[in-house]
Amino acid sequence: MAAPPWLSLLAPLPHDVVPQRKPVASAQQLADGTAGPIAGWQSITVNLSEPDFGLRHVQITLDEQGRLLAGGDHVMFVRETTPDGDEATVTDHESIGGRFEEDGDFRGTHWKATLETSADDDENSVTRSAQHRRPSPEEIAELRRIIDDVLNRLR
Repeated sequence: MAAPPWLSLLAPLPHDVVPQRKPVASAQQLADGTAGPIAGWQSITVNLSEPDFGLRHVQITLDEQGRLLAGGDHVMFVRETTPDGDEATVTDHESIGGRFEEDGDFRGTHWKATLETSADDDENSVTRSAQHRRPSPEEIAELRRIIDDVLNRLR
């Protein structure tokens, strides 16, 4: 069985995905009137999961006028490996996320991280690596395409 095509950073989302909308502020903050400047902000999310392969999370933040403040796409893959007969779990994370400025500029980061753990749970056998860079103009355009797609599904 292969991973679904949507389980890839910046890949198109499945047609039947329904985004979830909720306030950024907590219900208590809203009820008490203590939410301050985030009182009208909304968090729009899409959560997808395929347990045998990984998960994907798209998150968008809008201000009280519905203007785009931030957005991101995150995927996590889990795979079991058995190099030389030793069992290990490798978790790969890849994401692009950040803030959108009023002028349309994107201030964000592309992250790629890997965590490898052995079956014996020995902390000395954990391997971590992470790299980050500025997203390319093409990646930013693809993130905007996904954000536009998600927001159009809310209408």
